[in-house]
Amino acid sequence: MRPDAVILYGPPAAGKDTVTAALTALDDRYVHFDRLKVGANAGAPYRAVSADELDCLQAEGAILYANERYGNVYAIDRPRLDDLTTAGRVPVVHLGQVAGIHTLHAEYPARWVTVLLWCPREVTATRARERGSTDVAERLTVWDETKTDLAAAGLDVFDLVLRTDQRPPDEAAVHIHRALTDRTRTVTGQVL
Repeated sequence: MRPDAVILYGPPAAGKDTVTAALTALDDRYVHFDRLKVGANAGAPYRAVSADELDCLQAEGAILYANERYGNVYAIDRPRLDDLTTAGRVPVVHLGQVAGIHTLHAEYPARWVTVLLWCPREVTATRARERGSTDVAERLTVWDETKTDLAAAGLDVFDLVLRTDQRPPDEAAVHIHRALTDRTRTVTGQVL
């Protein structure tokens, strides 16, 4: 049987970290997938690697998906997903590109629950300022890019669509947990 896994997709400050924390509080099988990062401030919640190390991993076929953003490179590697799923954990992967969703669905055999976490642009700006981000303008540019990416893809790629400005993180976590554990109901594209 394929392992369970979750993808949280959304613009900056949509609540991916907060909802992940709520999921891990709800059930200790959930674990934030710590992507590889090449670039500045490559500490937690990332695993720092050099550009050469990332190139070697790519040459070995260990990298499932990589993207550039904020002047850094972020990557999702198969060995880390394997380690987590083999241990009975449910990785929660954060993404900001629909291409990454398609790649993970095609390349990694898991029972993915794919969730769009959404909030309006002004909410992203407020949250970014409140958490002390010094690059709010850049975060808003990424919000715009995410909206364009989402408009081109449509909602069919998502099992759930959750507005994080309209519900608390623990409630969002319960919806995601139910979608993962109750496979008897169809949730594709369900807006909650």
